[in-house]
Amino acid sequence: MRIVKVLISALGASLLFGQTADARPLWSKQAANSWYARQPWLVGANYTPASAINQLEMWQSATFDSVAIDRELDWAEKLGMNTMRVFIHNLLWEDDAEGLKRRMDQFLVIAARHHIRPVFVLFDSCWDPYPAIGPQHPPIPGVHNSGWVQGPGAARLADRSRYAALESYVKDIVGRFAKDDRVLAWDVWNEPNNEGGGNYAPTPGKKAMVAGLIGQAFDWARSTDPVQPLTSGLWIGDQWDRQATLDAVERVQVANSDVMSFHDYSWPEKFQARAKQMLSYGRPVFCTEYMARGAGSTFDGSLPLGKRLNIAMFNWGFVDGRTQTRLPWDSWKKPYTFDEPAVWFHEVLRADGTPYRDAEAALIRKLTGRGS
Repeated sequence: MRIVKVLISALGASLLFGQTADARPLWSKQAANSWYARQPWLVGANYTPASAINQLEMWQSATFDSVAIDRELDWAEKLGMNTMRVFIHNLLWEDDAEGLKRRMDQFLVIAARHHIRPVFVLFDSCWDPYPAIGPQHPPIPGVHNSGWVQGPGAARLADRSRYAALESYVKDIVGRFAKDDRVLAWDVWNEPNNEGGGNYAPTPGKKAMVAGLIGQAFDWARSTDPVQPLTSGLWIGDQWDRQATLDAVERVQVANSDVMSFHDYSWPEKFQARAKQMLSYGRPVFCTEYMARGAGSTFDGSLPLGKRLNIAMFNWGFVDGRTQTRLPWDSWKKPYTFDEPAVWFHEVLRADGTPYRDAEAALIRKLTGRGS
C-alpha cells in the first residue's frame, strides 16, 4: 500500500512540476548580497524538540509535538534567536506527503509567531544509514545522537530506480514553500561527503553516489524557482578557497550554493580562518553548525567573530532531550552511563528552559540585542 502511495505522490508531483521551465540560475553574487543585506543578523540553532530523537520522530503525525515546539521557540525568541535549522526527510514525504506539508505549515505558523524563519534541510549523510518510518527506538543510554538517521539512506542512495521519488520529494516540498517568506533558506544536503559516523558500517561507494546525486538535488530544488537561497555546507578540511583541494562533492556544493555555508567545531582561530576562506567567494556566509564545548568551539569564542564578520550563526542543539547531544561524540566508544560528562558538548538550555550556562545565554542576548 505504501508503494502505491509513493507512486501516486511522485506522479502528482511530476505532473505539477513537469511543465516548469529550466531551473532558475544560480543567484549572482550581487543578488545574493542584496538579499542578505535585507536580513537581520541571523542567529539560531539546529533544532529538534526535546521530545524527538530524530527528524522522523519530530515530524511524524503520532509524535509531532506542537506544544513543545511552541514552548521551545518561545525560549529561543527570548534569547534573541531569529532562525532555526530544521531537518526533514524523504521517508516522511513517501509515507504521508500531504501530512508532512501540513505539519511543516503548522511549524511555520508557530515559528512566525516567535519571529523565527527556519532553514529546512532536505537530505543528510550523518549517522544511521538505514532509516525506517514508524516508531523510533528509544535513545541508547549514554550515547550522543543515538537515533539520528541519514536521508535518503543507503538503500535509496544505491537504487537509481528510486531517484524519481527523491526528485518528486524535493520538487513537492520546495515547491510548496518556494514563495513563502516564512522560510529563510534551503540546505539541500547536510555534510554530503560524510561517511556516516557512530558505530555504523560505512555505505560502500557512498561518496561517489552522493557526488552523482547532489547536483541533481540542487537542480530539482532550483527548478521550483524558490525566492529563498539554496546552500550546502562544507565541513571537513581547511583549504576551502582552493578549488584544486576540493573533492567532487565539495565542488558541486561550492558551484551551486546561492549563499555559502560551512561547519566548524574547533577553536576560534580555526573558525576565523575557515570563515575567511568561505567569505573569499564574495557571497553571504552561513555557519550552519558550531559550538562543541569539549572540542574548543564555544559561544564566547565563535559567536562574536560571526557577528564581526556578518556570518549567520547556527549552533548545534537547543534544548536537552532525546537526541542526547549534551554528550560528546566519543560516547559512541565509551557511553556515559555512570557519570555525566564534565562539560556538556552541545545544547543551550536544560529541559526546563533554564540555561546550561547563564553567561552563555547572557552573551547571546547581548549580541542579538535582547539585552545583557
